[in-house]
Amino acid sequence: MKQTWRWFGPNDPVSLQDIRQAGATGIVTALHDIPNGVVWSREAIAERKKMIEEAGLVWSVVESIPLHEDVKLQRGDYKTYIANWGESLRNLASEGIKIICYNFMPVLDWTRTDLAWELPSGARCLRFDADRFAAFDLYILKREAAQSEYTDAEKASAKACFDAMSDEDKDLLVRNMIAGLPGSEESYTIERFAAQLDLYKDIDADQLRKHLGDFLNEVLPIAEEVGSKLAIHPDDPPRPLFGLPRIVSNVEDMRALRAVNDSPANGFTLCTGSYGVHEGNDLPAMVDEFADFIYFFHLRSTKRDGKSFYEADHFGGHVDMVEVIRRYKAVEEKTGLSIPFRPDHGHQILDDLTRRSNPGYPAIGRLRGLAELRGAMMAIGGKLD
Repeated sequence: MKQTWRWFGPNDPVSLQDIRQAGATGIVTALHDIPNGVVWSREAIAERKKMIEEAGLVWSVVESIPLHEDVKLQRGDYKTYIANWGESLRNLASEGIKIICYNFMPVLDWTRTDLAWELPSGARCLRFDADRFAAFDLYILKREAAQSEYTDAEKASAKACFDAMSDEDKDLLVRNMIAGLPGSEESYTIERFAAQLDLYKDIDADQLRKHLGDFLNEVLPIAEEVGSKLAIHPDDPPRPLFGLPRIVSNVEDMRALRAVNDSPANGFTLCTGSYGVHEGNDLPAMVDEFADFIYFFHLRSTKRDGKSFYEADHFGGHVDMVEVIRRYKAVEEKTGLSIPFRPDHGHQILDDLTRRSNPGYPAIGRLRGLAELRGAMMAIGGKLD
């Protein structure tokens, strides 16, 4: 069980020294300054790797090599972008970095309506509020097809929510929804966002899955050649948004992905927070079923309230974290691998409340999560790297 921590590079308010003091040994990061679709040079990778190693840490996982939107749409120079992605994969492997977390979510790769929702304790967390989301979709974005995608009751709740918002509330909601969260591939204006959504009007889940399959058929042979593993991240949240197709939301989607290409390099990031929002997902059973193909764990919990949810304590919410960890240990025993995990997201607590940090990625809240996860792992006899 490799203890890792997400770091957004030299401009991250949480430093490598902070991370080492928190107890993590590995770093999960990317070259965030390189535009989507451009090759990551071996020199740039080596420079970032050296920075991490000089801090006494190792670069364990790439999250992510962003996929250019044209790859998902299969338009324009998408074949060049796929080739460039494969070249980046080779260059990373040349530097010994061989676990790649990526996603295939159209337009937005994760979505929250509230980035600092206050809990009864005074801590703050990320939240997805279904009424606020629908208010944005129906009355700010004014997406034409949205009127047919909500029930009358949902539209009434969204309208009441919208009417209660001040102008400042509306501006903040817009920023939260489309301005780009940490790790997101793009940032949008309302007009550009609407135009991007329109590009997907004729692409359903089956077509998007085919595009993913075409991408994988090109890059998986490279991954096998250089000994790398691809670990797709689930949809976040795992349900259709803005009429966009979703293809990595549940166990059936996971089975379909393996059916697209049965390469041993075609694997998963088991994100308990994302998969946990889908009430039909049995997370321990999913770990069991895909034990041979889980190459990375994101461990966090979410608490559902209808279609809304918030990010709970790591051992709160609707995720049976202890049982997931037991199955995680069994996967390592079965495969003989030491699989990296990271404390995914965290509450703003204590000095986090006054210290600048990326939404979802405060220092102390994640330190607490890592400590709790480490304790549970040690209690069941897990071996920590």
